[in-house]
This record gives sequence, C-alpha cells and structure tokens, in this order.
Amino acid sequence: LHAALKEVEQELPGAEDLDGAARALMRLQDVYALSVKAMANGLFQRDGANRPIIYSPSRRVTLSADDCFHVGKVAYDTGDYYHSIPWLEEAVSLFRLSYGTWNPEDRSSLEDALDHLAFSYFMAGNISHALSLSREFLHYDPSNQRVVRNVAKYQKLLEMGTVGDRWGWWWGCHGPHLHHHPPSHALHGLLCPQPLPESVPNLSCSYETNGSPYLLLQPAKKEMVQVQPYVALYHDFISDTEAETIKGLAGPWLQRSVVASGEKQQKAEYRISKSAWLKDTAHPVVRALERRIAAVTGLDLRPPYAEYLQVVNYGMGGHYEPHFDHATSRKSPLYRMKSGNRIATLMIYLSAVEAGGSTAFIYANFSVPVVKNAALFWWNLRRNGEGDGDTLHAACPVLAGDKWVANKWIHEHGQEFRRPCSADPRD
Repeated sequence: LHAALKEVEQELPGAEDLDGAARALMRLQDVYALSVKAMANGLFQRDGANRPIIYSPSRRVTLSADDCFHVGKVAYDTGDYYHSIPWLEEAVSLFRLSYGTWNPEDRSSLEDALDHLAFSYFMAGNISHALSLSREFLHYDPSNQRVVRNVAKYQKLLEMGTVGDRWGWWWGCHGPHLHHHPPSHALHGLLCPQPLPESVPNLSCSYETNGSPYLLLQPAKKEMVQVQPYVALYHDFISDTEAETIKGLAGPWLQRSVVASGEKQQKAEYRISKSAWLKDTAHPVVRALERRIAAVTGLDLRPPYAEYLQVVNYGMGGHYEPHFDHATSRKSPLYRMKSGNRIATLMIYLSAVEAGGSTAFIYANFSVPVVKNAALFWWNLRRNGEGDGDTLHAACPVLAGDKWVANKWIHEHGQEFRRPCSADPRD
C-alpha cells in the first residue's frame, strides 16, 4: 500500500491545493453573489430570498460539515471574518444535524466549529452572539477552561455596555480585516454577474483578408465587439486539433502564473492560474499559429517585436482581477525586451467552459464570454503611444469547467509603418 501511494503521491492534491480550493469557493461566492447554503447543497444560487439558480451542474456534489469548516477555517486563519462567519455557520448547522454519529472523513467537530464561530463573531463585534455560541460549546465540553474564561469575558463586556451592532460586521464596520477583498474585486464582480454565456454586442460581422495572401482562401471571420476600446472577436481562429496540440505542449511546463511587481515578477492572489510559454520552434502548429496571428493583425511578430505564446489554464475559481496588459511604469519588466510597450493583445480561447470565465472590460462596461476556438483582439495603446485606459480588463472566475487560453502580446517597436501615428496627437 505504501509503495503504491508513493508512486501516485506527486499527482494527488496536497494541503496547498485544498486551501486553494477553499479560497476559490470564497472568490466565487463574492463575484457571483452566491449563497453559502446553496453551494453546500451543490447548487449555484444567488444569496437572498427567492433568488434564481444561476447554474445547476449535471451532477450535484454536496459539501460536508467538515468541508464547510475547512473553508471557514482558511478564512479564519487570515483574519477574514467576513468569509469565515457564513461558512462556519453552515458547518455548525450541519454538525448539529449529525451530532453523535461518527464520520471517518471528519477531522473537525461541532465543538471546533462553535469555538471558531464564536471568536469570529467576537472579532466582528457581535459579542452577544459570541457569548451564546460559547455557552453552547460548554454544553458539550463543560471542562474547557479557555472557553469558560471567554464566557466570563464576554459577559463582562456586555455588562460594561460594549455591545457590537448585530449585523455591522457584514459591511466591514468593525475592523480592517472585515472589508477583506480590494475594491477592484467588487468592480469586476459587477461585470461577472451572469456566469452563463451572454450575447456579445453585435456591431458588425465580416470576412477579412487584411490584404494578406495567407487569408485569401480562408478569410478571418471577424465580429466587432466594441469600437472604443477597439475589441474584435475572430471566430474559428483555431481548430480543435490545434487547440489540443497547444494544450498538450504546454501541459508539462505549467507553473503558477506571476505578475509584474515593480522591477520583479511574483505570484499574487489576484491572479490565480497556471501558465507556460511556447516558442514558435516548439511545434509546427505553434509556427502556423504565429503566421495566422501576423496575417490577421497585420503586425510584425518577428523577435523581439512579440513575446512567446503564453498558454494559461484557469481551474475552479481561476481568475485575474482588473489589470492592463500594457506597462504603466517604465520600471516594468516588459521594457527589458527593449521593444517598447505592448501595443496589442490577441487571446485565443482553447476550450469551452460550463459557466463563468468571461473577459470583462471594466471601464468600457461590457464582457465577452468564452467562445471556443475564437480569438479576442484589442489594442492596448492608442496611436500616440499612450496606454488606453478603457482596456482595463479582468478574467472572471471559472464557475464550472476548465478554461484554457493562449495569449500573444505584440510590442510597439516594429509596428511603426503597420500602425502609424495619426495626424492628431490626441488619437
């Protein structure tokens, strides 16, 4: 048994994966305004009375009391009582129903959940509820001196008149930890309210050759999504076989995605995904894709005018909070290529997703759903070389399924005669 376990150990999820899954559930809860009770029952439903189910999976998987406790504990351990309270409440509710029965998968108990929930309410300013939960704890474990002291402390605080507003904690009024997610998280949540594919604004559709002989026999199927910022969707940009080849090539090299931070690159909670880079010499399919991108965009992709193809995988709750693709500081690592800023982005959807995963443009107030095998293109810089503020965008969390994309970032040097400046310096 031990020998067999060692063989597969590296492939099995570990503690980091488990904690990551807990954070993913909280992220989905925030962005899609989901009910914790419904999530525990295997449904994705808006929080509140008589709210519709926004996604019903073909196979419902419920969460146990221990599962809910673990999610709450992950939030609790970081001082995030905004999230720990509803998850621990659900854990307590489920543990109460099964109290006295032994479950071999439970590593926690009703007492554990009550203990953590009571302290969460205390930190949130709701002392009276912390007291009642602590008293319930002592009903099951009357000899616990720490909780006995807590009860005395809570009673004294209440007698002194230090009573927190019963629901004030929910709005982050009682401490720095309670309003835990950054404002940008709430911002892109407004554009990710409907995780099922929505319709893209249909401005115009056309077959495009872009003056390229490469596209004469098979023109690009272009759909204009937005004029400002300029965003176009190219349907059937890649075939199923090509998409699977790209995913297969990238798979063994996937690493946790990093972001630019000053002059360095580092991991960040606001970008949860895995990525790998592919050179055009990696496979004929990658080389053919590079030629196709050059033909459709009309831009020069020869080194160093463009970066290698970046393949990204977003799992459950995988997301990227609002960001610009172009550098907003001269200290950015992007300038090490000595080929200027990122003038344009082409992002290919290599897979479909069951729900979620849209690309939301925050300031422009629209989002584009995942369209398998399509490519989304936009200009990051205006013609005068300044960054286009309207390209602030986010990858909405994946609610169900597995999202794969391939990014091609093209730089401004080499494009001087392909996208020349305008006569108007404000353009």
